[in-house]
Amino acid sequence: MSSPAPATVSVRSLLRRFRRNRRGAAAVEFALIAPLFFVLLFAIIEAAIVFFAGQLLEQGTADSARLMMTHQAQDSGMDETAFKTNLCDRIKVLFNCSSNLANLTVDVKVFTPGTAITITDPIVAGSLTGPFSYSLPPSGSPNTIVVRAFYKWPLFVTGLGFNLANLNGSQRLLAATAAFHVEP
Repeated sequence: MSSPAPATVSVRSLLRRFRRNRRGAAAVEFALIAPLFFVLLFAIIEAAIVFFAGQLLEQGTADSARLMMTHQAQDSGMDETAFKTNLCDRIKVLFNCSSNLANLTVDVKVFTPGTAITITDPIVAGSLTGPFSYSLPPSGSPNTIVVRAFYKWPLFVTGLGFNLANLNGSQRLLAATAAFHVEP
């Protein structure tokens, strides 16, 4: 029968050698930290892209609304589809609206002088809800025109615990508004 003493000594020396050996420690530490690092990195990138897309939509809406302010939309009889196409041409760098204008929602309302302008929240229970209308202002009127554009932006990192979504289906509603008086 063998003595348990040599087995204990060899286990102790094996544990000491294991504690002293540092080869591969960086790889193990990276494997533990890497998933968190990449989730955070992708969340930051997605948030930056969403904010950049929102700015692009805001600028495109202002530029397209300028067509109404300067009578170009009224003089050419621009309908809602033509307005959406014009807006989409300005933002198609980041937005997928060229093949499907339904991704883009436009709301153009005319308010007479002295009327209170009310802008309602278009999100109800996680869905984009209207009523949305498109009405061109008459030329030379002192009316206030409010142009709003909406786009449902798809999100990808929301499944990892970082959630920018304000619509159902992991989507963020990007909105832009332009308000102005028509030039005489």
